[in-house]
Amino acid sequence: MHIIGVGEILWDLIGASEYLGGAVLNFSVQSARLGHRVSLVSAVGDDPRGRLALSQARALGLSTQFIRTVAGHPTGIVTVTVDPGGQPSYVIHRPAAYDFAALDDADFTALASPPPDWIAFGTLHSIAPAARHLLRAVIQRFPHARRFYDINLRRDSYTPELVLRLLELAHAVKLNDAEVVMVAEMLDTAQATLEAFCRAAAARFGWQAVCVTRGSQGCALLLDGQYLEAAGYHVTVADTVGAGDAFAAALLHGIHSGWPPLQVADFANRLGALVASRSGGVPAWSPDDLRQLRRS
Repeated sequence: MHIIGVGEILWDLIGASEYLGGAVLNFSVQSARLGHRVSLVSAVGDDPRGRLALSQARALGLSTQFIRTVAGHPTGIVTVTVDPGGQPSYVIHRPAAYDFAALDDADFTALASPPPDWIAFGTLHSIAPAARHLLRAVIQRFPHARRFYDINLRRDSYTPELVLRLLELAHAVKLNDAEVVMVAEMLDTAQATLEAFCRAAAARFGWQAVCVTRGSQGCALLLDGQYLEAAGYHVTVADTVGAGDAFAAALLHGIHSGWPPLQVADFANRLGALVASRSGGVPAWSPDDLRQLRRS
């Protein structure tokens, strides 16, 4: 599978430590670990953090061919505060270099060999006008690629109008249970159950899949008309930074592989839980680690 990821590359500042991150970067790293070709489209500043970001991205197995270095804008940073339960809150510092990512004709030619199967994107990056233009250009250039939208709503980094436009672009959508309430309000609808929400939203937008993450309770998944709720894995949480992005990578892996819905959901729950049990957005893991994870 060839995935084009359009989004942010930044540093998560957690206490005295800095971790390379950004939702689409985290997703891209995990997708590459799952064996896929990933073309990350983003930008860093012409500064020490930018140079280190490129070096670390390569070390994590990503191509940096489509990560532009831009002058005059710093590499993105996010100040992350983690509460005693491992739940993060974010202060996003902008404008940042990733707001000015761009592609030229030569880049588009390179991205077409082989053509992408999926285009992955989120909300935070798309709030910038130049980023929205870039995403539209990628979609127009590769109209046959399916589109995966991980909502990831962050304070002051979305509008209802933007979210609705992105929902309309998607073929598969991931969101968490809190975001279900927010999206339902945007859609001016109230559904009594998660299944009703998933079915109504999928019918309205024509999605192949919609998945709602529920933390330690697992997830709800509607895939090709089949709905289920899969139990989660209880782990000792180090922090949840990157856990949702790992879940998203595993989810798309399973969908593209044509797995049955329960297998897709269980695999995504498993990888998300494993990443939550370790510090940082893209901690190392092995297939053996996944196999050894057990429900408590």
